[in-house]
Amino acid sequence: MISLRQQSASKRTFLDARERWPYLVAFVGFVLTSAGSAYYHLLPNNARLVWDRLPMAIVFGALIAAMIAERISVDAGMKLLPLVVLISMGTVLQWYWDELHGRGDLRFYAAVQVYSALVLVLVLLIRARYSHGYFLGAVFGFYVLAKVFEELDHQIFSATHFVSGHTLKHLAAAAAGYCILRMLQQRAPLAA
Repeated sequence: MISLRQQSASKRTFLDARERWPYLVAFVGFVLTSAGSAYYHLLPNNARLVWDRLPMAIVFGALIAAMIAERISVDAGMKLLPLVVLISMGTVLQWYWDELHGRGDLRFYAAVQVYSALVLVLVLLIRARYSHGYFLGAVFGFYVLAKVFEELDHQIFSATHFVSGHTLKHLAAAAAGYCILRMLQQRAPLAA
């Protein structure tokens, strides 16, 4: 049975109950990413990398739908949720298909990541319905930091001799997920 306090907090977090769905999908994606990443790191190869990237694609697509639902239209966000998640996942499958045929084209997958990050920044320019939207800026910052750590993987390990950029990338990505959780926990509807 849900308490009055839980109902009150839920109404504060989401003006429309449907807005929960993109976040639920995103958090399922985060959990699956941890499992997929662990699976990949046990025996790194491209066949296992698919299971690391597919859940990340779910997160990217779900966050785009969440931002559309919150900042533009709940109806549009809900209608687009399955579409953007499937498109995001499709970019991973397209990469793997190309990989199996000797090409390994990551352009579409990279484009989904870049556009997802840009959506996070651009929605900050659209009037928010909820407080604590600045957490989206932190999510973007941790995403950029994760990409920098990934790019500087070997240099970071060479400099520290105990931690790699890849490890720091995972920590930055986790921090981005935590920022989304904190945003949802702390926000409240803004006056119209």
